[in-house]
Amino acid sequence: MLTALYDGNCVVCRSTCETMRALDWLKRIEFVDLHESDEASERFVDLGHERLMSEIHVLDDGGRLYAGFAGTRRMLRELPLGLPLWLLLQLPGSDALGKRVYRYIARRRYRINALLGKELPDCAKGSRKIPR
Repeated sequence: MLTALYDGNCVVCRSTCETMRALDWLKRIEFVDLHESDEASERFVDLGHERLMSEIHVLDDGGRLYAGFAGTRRMLRELPLGLPLWLLLQLPGSDALGKRVYRYIARRRYRINALLGKELPDCAKGSRKIPR
């Protein structure tokens, strides 16, 4: 079982989690929206809110933490239809490229929300500084 902590104010994050949920036939991933759950703040207080907001964080049963691209890749490993993509993401060079692309999107996710006509969350209003 995995626990995925994500920014529910982000269209990109929500879309990714909705896709993962749809492919999670075995119900192996628990998705926790950081904005809807006080439980998340209490359960994962040691991770810190700003860190959690910077990228998706995935925890496995063994207590291992996967963040960002590594977290997304880890979730794919649990999904029957995600396994081929997970295998592809094991190829040499995919880690460096995946991290770079993930960070690029994560840092601009609220701007992407705005382009899609979604209102910016309070943490992004009036500021060009987005949680990293």
